[in-house]
Amino acid sequence: MTAPSTDTPGALTSLVRALRSPRTKAVALLSFSSGLPLGLVWYSIPDWMRDIGVDIRVVGLFTLAQVPWAFKVVWSPLMDRYVPPFWGRRRGWMAITQIALAAIGLMLSGVGRHPDAIWVVGALALATALASASQDIAIDAYAVDVLRDNEQGAAVGARLAVYRAALVVSGGAAITAAGRLGWPTVNVILALLYLPVLVLTWKSPEPEEKITAPATLRDAVWHPFLGFLARHRALEILAFVLLYKLSDQLTQALTRPFLIDMGYNADHRGIALATVGMVATVAGGLLGAWVTTMIGLGHSLWIFGFLQVFSNLGYYFVSLAGGPVLPLMYGATSFELFTSGLGTGAFSVLLLRMTQKRFSATQYALFTSLFALPRLLAGPIAGFAVDAVGWSTFFLSTLVMGVPGLVMLARFVPLGVREPEFTVEEFEPEPPLDPAQVAWRAVAGGLAAGLFGLVVVALMAALKSMRAAKGAAFDLPAAMWQVAHPATITDWVQVVGLAAFALVAGLFVAAVSSVRRGAGRTVAAPDDDRSGDGVNDRRAGA
Repeated sequence: MTAPSTDTPGALTSLVRALRSPRTKAVALLSFSSGLPLGLVWYSIPDWMRDIGVDIRVVGLFTLAQVPWAFKVVWSPLMDRYVPPFWGRRRGWMAITQIALAAIGLMLSGVGRHPDAIWVVGALALATALASASQDIAIDAYAVDVLRDNEQGAAVGARLAVYRAALVVSGGAAITAAGRLGWPTVNVILALLYLPVLVLTWKSPEPEEKITAPATLRDAVWHPFLGFLARHRALEILAFVLLYKLSDQLTQALTRPFLIDMGYNADHRGIALATVGMVATVAGGLLGAWVTTMIGLGHSLWIFGFLQVFSNLGYYFVSLAGGPVLPLMYGATSFELFTSGLGTGAFSVLLLRMTQKRFSATQYALFTSLFALPRLLAGPIAGFAVDAVGWSTFFLSTLVMGVPGLVMLARFVPLGVREPEFTVEEFEPEPPLDPAQVAWRAVAGGLAAGLFGLVVVALMAALKSMRAAKGAAFDLPAAMWQVAHPATITDWVQVVGLAAFALVAGLFVAAVSSVRRGAGRTVAAPDDDRSGDGVNDRRAGA
């Protein structure tokens, strides 16, 4: 990083400059292409299928098309390692995926009026999700590579707004337009929207710093783990990634059932969560990311962390009201979603800062997958907690669940530190591990993680069965047997998820062991040496 100028611009001036940057504009506008296929797969295709009379059980299976977004970290190393022959490592992959999305959209238009082609539509929906997840990998990596530190907050806020706008186009406006024009025409229009995006990709600036791709696929898979884990307090930072928004995720997991139990009708819930809630979330994300540019990442993480934890008190007061009180409910939901957006804005900047440019596709995909993990577990945990203690006590308990994330934050960003810095840890020299020792640790860690995941999934299934059948016994072994012997597509997706979790955990354990022997320092040094003098210092607040 270059030495700071004595003539430092003010916070608002810095934000305006960042918003005017061609790099910020490119990253923000490219997010429109990320939101288009997501809205199509999540909202429009299920609506389209049900509208032409497809069985609701088959429509439910279409939700499995979302799987590629959950497992994109599996193939992200390929996009770090291999460089397309045109437009560079990131823009080249973006162009390839955008051309694929346009072609798939045109194929969808050809089956728009044929209920007998349902499984073709399902295959094309899955192909859309696969191409979209790959595009997200490339766009996220491009944002890491091209943005300067002082542009990241502005870019994150603008990305969120543009992304949400694309969801409205492909998930809301498309459904309305299909009622007048038909799905074949709408699918053609959506496909053609990728053409101006492709031009934008072509014209977008290349990163200022020339970044060398990993030399081998092995390096692309292995070195992202080593590079991150060599950072100071890496394990505590990972714990923070998992815990920072846990309180939020627990609260939001059951917001709709909560409002139903409190007596609010469908109109009230729709206005609170779909209309006012969406505006509050987008406004919070925009403001959170922009304020991060002005006051610093460290200050923002602390301020927004406290706000998003204590915003749950609004739902506590709603639970005590004893019946529908619209101003109280609208105020509680709006404030909670707004503060959640604030935290997401600052947290997204943190992910950009933590990611090494050489491995940006794999590392960023890994971080976002870890960030999504608590959201998957929040629903079952919240359901059993509410059943056990009731709504009021549950919302009070979410305040306590927000404390561990702030404790982890204090470990690498003490109060008062404006900007955290991520440096390489120094270890006492120890004999390096040979490949057999690394492999043994990977296998042991993967098996342990797989068994842990199996027990957790089985525990949730056993508790669900016990609640569903009054008087039924709690049978964990039977539930474990059922999970280990998949019978339906959903069961198989669950098994694949456990296998992917075990694989990543095995790599993680092996990487931690290797880093403790000094393996990660040479990997991390090129990105972490920001001073230009070849020295990696541990700074205050790192």
